[in-house]
Amino acid sequence: QVNLGYLCNMSCVHCHVAASPYRTEMMSRELVELILKVLQAQNIDTLDLTGGAPEMHDDFKYLVVEARKLGVKVIDRCNLTILMEEGFEDTAQFLADNGVEVVASLPCYSLENVDKQRGKGAFDDSILGLHKLNALGYGRADTGLTLNLVYNPQGATLPPNQQMLEADYKRELKEHFNIEFNQLFALTNMPIQRFGAVLLAKNEFHPYMDLLKDNYDAGNLKEVMCRSTISVNWLGELFDCDFNQQLEMPVPNKSRQHLRDLLTQNPTGDDIAIGDHCYGCTAGQGSSCGGALEDEKVSVA
Repeated sequence: QVNLGYLCNMSCVHCHVAASPYRTEMMSRELVELILKVLQAQNIDTLDLTGGAPEMHDDFKYLVVEARKLGVKVIDRCNLTILMEEGFEDTAQFLADNGVEVVASLPCYSLENVDKQRGKGAFDDSILGLHKLNALGYGRADTGLTLNLVYNPQGATLPPNQQMLEADYKRELKEHFNIEFNQLFALTNMPIQRFGAVLLAKNEFHPYMDLLKDNYDAGNLKEVMCRSTISVNWLGELFDCDFNQQLEMPVPNKSRQHLRDLLTQNPTGDDIAIGDHCYGCTAGQGSSCGGALEDEKVSVA
């Protein structure tokens, strides 16, 4: 999973990256080229692109095209509104043409809740973005174009049951907007960066941490994303997950802390850096970049 930079067309309240239109951190072309070399060297089959809005990186399209040439599955963590921004009108078509899996943030299926969390007009633009993707075949049966949505709670609460919430999303979006999608990922808000600051301002940080700890489920440890994902920041530095990246907690193995090290070294079996924020991934039904972990546990059993 590669964070291409913190530039974004939005400034969402729940953002654990604190991305915004004013951020300037962006990955260099040299590191983009290095990503492609590491994909080959380690025989990595999935490239998960995030940001900010990853589509705003100058080399986003180049990286996608070259990774697809290698036979690598590419995931775009899309905020949907970017698809409607001036200069990015062709992005949805580009994603479809290259068979990119879209994981799109839509924290609720109602206008009021989405605009409260993401800014005025965000819901309408998100719906227009979804219509654009659906028209290209995303989320439709037998097209091979996967569209998954991401839910985040409005505040200091755990997400509801993912399967039940997915059914609600599919019903409401189909009935009111004729929108279809494949799966819903219910993610727990992480008490770091912008969301952590909001919690502190409201004196909700410690109660929220207590909530996460009280709902800890050791069974989630088998499926947490840090066990199978390498997180790379815009400087090419390695982390065990996107959250550790934002907290500047590098991987423990000092001989494998940069992307260039993966040209010759495999990190399989390395220790994982942990902290109290890890309760965010292990509380309740669990949480990962692929949604709730309890569904993964059921499918494995």
